[in-house]
Amino acid sequence: MIENYLGVTVKQLLPVWQQRSFQTTYQGILAIKNPCDAWVYQEIIWEEKPDVIIEIGVHSGGGSLMLAHILDNIGHGKYIGIDIDLRKVPQRVKDHPRVKLLEGDACQLYDTVVSMLPENARVLIIEDSSHTYENTLNILNKYHNLISVGDYFIVEDGICNHGLDGYPHVGVYEAITDFTTANTNFVSVRDMESFLLTSNPKGFIKRTS
Repeated sequence: MIENYLGVTVKQLLPVWQQRSFQTTYQGILAIKNPCDAWVYQEIIWEEKPDVIIEIGVHSGGGSLMLAHILDNIGHGKYIGIDIDLRKVPQRVKDHPRVKLLEGDACQLYDTVVSMLPENARVLIIEDSSHTYENTLNILNKYHNLISVGDYFIVEDGICNHGLDGYPHVGVYEAITDFTTANTNFVSVRDMESFLLTSNPKGFIKRTS
């Protein structure tokens, strides 16, 4: 209860908040989404109205269904989800008419993904896979050219070891920093973290030119 945490620091609060985020569901399906970030996602989708959302890292599919329903609400777009193992995804997610799921390594599937995109498609990408430095940077380098000027490449879970301690590797936050340093036409839009309790510090990356 909130009154029990009024005297703690944000750093002390984060593990409690993270534990609950790991239990989030969408229509009964495990989503593992930070609700503050998910709200920002729907704001971005409403503003951008992307032709395609590509999500790398599907897990159980609750987030996939949520994003497909947001596209339903705007009456436009399709969702491509990629994961190395889709066995946890319920059939009703797979059967949604806007959803297409691909099983395998995202970098190896890049050409397949590109072949599924409409010409001149506006794309929103959400990266939520293994969270290692190498994999995150590889995905950013492989997929960033699909992003149009003014649109977003969202990288999740930079909070690991940058707010939430105890993770076995250093990865996402550092990969984002190195990517935006090398690719100056992409910037981290920190205003998108305005709820403060974000899983994605530096992770709302916008193409500016």
